[in-house]
Amino acid sequence: MSDPLALPVSEVAGIGAERAKTLSGMGLETVGDLLFAFPFRYDHYEIKDLNDVRHNERATVIGKVHSEPSLAFFGRKRSRLTVRLLVGHYLVKAVWFNRPYVKKQLTLGETVTVTGKWDQHRKTITVNEWKKGERSEDETIAPVYSVKENITVKLFRRIMETVVREFGEAVPEILPMALLERYKLMGRKDAVRALHFPESHGEIRQARRRIVYEELLLFQLKLHMFKKIRREDSEGLSQLFDSEQVDHFKQGLPFPLTAAQQRVTQEILQDLRSPQRMNRLLQGDVGSGKTVVAAICLYASINAGYQGALMVPTEILAEQHFESFKGLLAPFGVNIALLTSSVKGKERNEMLAALKSGSIDLVIGTHALIQDEIVFDQLGLAITDEQHRFGVLQRRTLTDKGPSPDVLYMTATPIPRTLAISLFGDMDVSTIDEMPAGRQPIETYWAKHSMLRRVLDFVEKELKKGRQAYVICPLIEESDKLDVQNAIEVHALLQEHFRKYKVGLMHGRLSAEEKEQVMDDFSENRFHVLVSTTVVEVGVDVPNATVMVVYDAERFGLAQLHQLRGRVGRGKAQSYCILLADPKSDNGKQRMRIMTETNDGFLLSEEDLKLRGSGDFFGRAQSGLPDFKLADLTHDYRTLETARADADQLIGSDAFWHKEIYQPLRDYLISVGATSRERID
Repeated sequence: MSDPLALPVSEVAGIGAERAKTLSGMGLETVGDLLFAFPFRYDHYEIKDLNDVRHNERATVIGKVHSEPSLAFFGRKRSRLTVRLLVGHYLVKAVWFNRPYVKKQLTLGETVTVTGKWDQHRKTITVNEWKKGERSEDETIAPVYSVKENITVKLFRRIMETVVREFGEAVPEILPMALLERYKLMGRKDAVRALHFPESHGEIRQARRRIVYEELLLFQLKLHMFKKIRREDSEGLSQLFDSEQVDHFKQGLPFPLTAAQQRVTQEILQDLRSPQRMNRLLQGDVGSGKTVVAAICLYASINAGYQGALMVPTEILAEQHFESFKGLLAPFGVNIALLTSSVKGKERNEMLAALKSGSIDLVIGTHALIQDEIVFDQLGLAITDEQHRFGVLQRRTLTDKGPSPDVLYMTATPIPRTLAISLFGDMDVSTIDEMPAGRQPIETYWAKHSMLRRVLDFVEKELKKGRQAYVICPLIEESDKLDVQNAIEVHALLQEHFRKYKVGLMHGRLSAEEKEQVMDDFSENRFHVLVSTTVVEVGVDVPNATVMVVYDAERFGLAQLHQLRGRVGRGKAQSYCILLADPKSDNGKQRMRIMTETNDGFLLSEEDLKLRGSGDFFGRAQSGLPDFKLADLTHDYRTLETARADADQLIGSDAFWHKEIYQPLRDYLISVGATSRERID
């Protein structure tokens, strides 16, 4: 085989059939897989004077066995082995738990190196690692790998010694010299060796820096290739709307656009005019005015002779959008329809016929829009609101309802810039980063559960003013696993407390009709307090609601708390969000503090990313993020920005497609299918 890195792991000395099977279960099939299976951390074995070691600190010491080992058994299969070591001028106790076999390996007077937790008061070290003799200088940094079954860390280190020695020189360089020199990056094979067997902490940093840049550059090259193919190979619609009529529509809006709304509107309108297919994400904080931007762009598309579609995740949100868009667009002669699973029979058939004939200009609906029988005359603009609530196939099915409609995704969940670049790198991203003038910031407070009575008294003051309140609970009913307040229990408690007022209950187990009735009752002020699970997180608009109380707020991420908070503050009155929480962890306390300090969703999303990590921000399975071996978007965002700019420049340059020095990068794009239209779709 010409490529040594493609050899199966069984070709490595010391790896038999059983070990090869275990390595396969770890995702390690080839020599190359092993070389790039980097340690997740390093144990440091710096020999210290015990005077410099703090209590409970991990320490490595060298000493002579000064007494016969003493072994005591207690309980079932539990033991304690104690021996005195002479460490310099100190006599200390070394203790091994549940390793009775070590007794036979210790000899009076011999030198050993032990590593473990140092108890300064008892002059005792609890040993987790040890070896006979002194640890040599090149063993002071030891790699720690993720292993399983019959592969121990010690064995894996031995395997890696063989692999790096026998195959390390075969690691090919894939970055051109210009990039290596520009960023003073270590060579690829040197970086691989240094990550497995570093000679210093500085070498680890330089090796990691090299591999992180490489991972992020390859990822960004793939995304930019996707974007290039979408733009060049997909025939879009050149929607030639009347600019004067669109301006007239904007002037007729009940409020002036913010500078941010004007900017993103112009970006989208330019895409509509372009013959290339639009593939754009519009993100903006709760209340930033995305709906108005969508209305302007839909009007432009309809003005150009096309139809528009807006898909939303819930019937409640569909109905609210329908009412909003009807108020904005109907006066300009736009025919709007609402299509949900509730529309049935003759009404549904008539609506489908009108869509097919083109007499309906704009349809707003739920996933009912993507059913096979829904046919458009000429779909020009397909918008998906709260796009992360839909699967990839659902979003794609809507865009396939027309020959080549322009596509706009909207989200009110502010996404940190690093994740926006990574998750939506093959899209153009427009951001509304400004709130409309006159919108009062929501005052947010953190209260302990012991302060519940004061919180309810505050809610009652708002109710006496004719206002309404939300109370959010994490669970529907009692759980043995989580000690959290539940919606049914809280509903009963608040019915008893607010006897003069009506208290409603909504949760995910209600039918669509039941949810709709509850929300209608709350919207019409027939319910003064609504106890709910997080089904009200997105899209519910009740301007008269001024208080949001969140039970067990520490159970929620910052992004979700911010979405919940955005359900109030939608009218002219001052609104409040009260977080009931008794967080035990520092992380939980920090989340509560951050929520009380800012209403900026983008700032919160950055903090959420720092606290939770990129893999957990959306959930690893849904995130679309690759499993980087070393790169971490939480910390490596500056490298990501650099890699993104480099990838954009490379993909757009003629030299990248013809010069020999870029062949390894072109081969990578071919290997991951990034040059294939089929793989992209």
